[in-house]
Amino acid sequence: MKFLEYKCLRTEFGGIPAATFSMKVKDLMPMYYVAIRGRDKEEGSVQRVLNSRRISAIRDYILDDNTFFSSFILNWTDVNEELQYKKDTIIVPIVFDSIQVIDGQHRLAGFEAAIEENESVGEREILVTMCSRLTTKEAAKIFLNINTEQKPVPKSLMYDLFGEVEDDETHAINRITDIARDLNEDPKSPFYKLIKFPGNPRGVGSVELSTFTQALKEHIKPGGTFTKFKLKTYDNQKNLLENYFNSIKFYYDEQNLWTSKTKNPFVKAAGFGGAIDFLTEHLISKCVEKKSFKPETIKNIISLKNTSLITWDELKNLDGKTARKRVKQLLEENVMSSLPSQDEYEF
Repeated sequence: MKFLEYKCLRTEFGGIPAATFSMKVKDLMPMYYVAIRGRDKEEGSVQRVLNSRRISAIRDYILDDNTFFSSFILNWTDVNEELQYKKDTIIVPIVFDSIQVIDGQHRLAGFEAAIEENESVGEREILVTMCSRLTTKEAAKIFLNINTEQKPVPKSLMYDLFGEVEDDETHAINRITDIARDLNEDPKSPFYKLIKFPGNPRGVGSVELSTFTQALKEHIKPGGTFTKFKLKTYDNQKNLLENYFNSIKFYYDEQNLWTSKTKNPFVKAAGFGGAIDFLTEHLISKCVEKKSFKPETIKNIISLKNTSLITWDELKNLDGKTARKRVKQLLEENVMSSLPSQDEYEF
């Protein structure tokens, strides 16, 4: 029997012993396998069926000389051989199909595909965390923790961290997608479960992601409206949009209109676009003057009245451009009506 030895860090997470260490990709390739839930009967079967498109994307990512800094979670399952430890070293018997993948199956399949095109990829080091003979319940606990409890970092955060982007178009689309996803998942958001992402089942969501992208793209780009007013970070941009639409929602909620998909104009492309036109052309500058983007500040500026609320019934027979303009005018008119009278000005 041959063995591989690695310096390791032994720990325990939630009562599950584990060893974390670095190993070469080529060493793991012959020993790992995937147990699919609902198909394989063995303990630890928690994985989903592989997605070939995702594997191809990961292969290309690896061949572009990229790597992964997150750990691959593995489970030693061989019944005849044991993992051994000697001080700070783990000793792994070389046994074919002895290491079950708990997390990282697509990345490993991507490495396999990359090695077929470039054998030197096998020499790369990856970080692994090795458990031993997990039950399905233990494996599921780890899998669910990784895939549900840990929220992925927004792709567009790279711009906030380093001030560099691949190109303006890519950054804008990534940033808008990140914001839309947060707004869709946050129960306090005005668009909670209202945004329709590609692939959503019929009837899920009202506002198309493409609507968000089209309306916001030029303003989100580096050098766009948000940047000009020093609203560059993810949090500031997301909070502004959330506070703005929550302020509009406040007035529409009073008439029970916001939750009506047939009456709420802001869940339609024209209505959302008109609201963004008003935001970028008028509201941001007024908030900057007051140095505040709080909901209370925004509500005081737009000052919508029940009698002036516009519904989709009034817009649905108009062409998109006219409907968008009408929504923008609604918001402008209410700002004008909230201005002081001439006698209140001081000179």
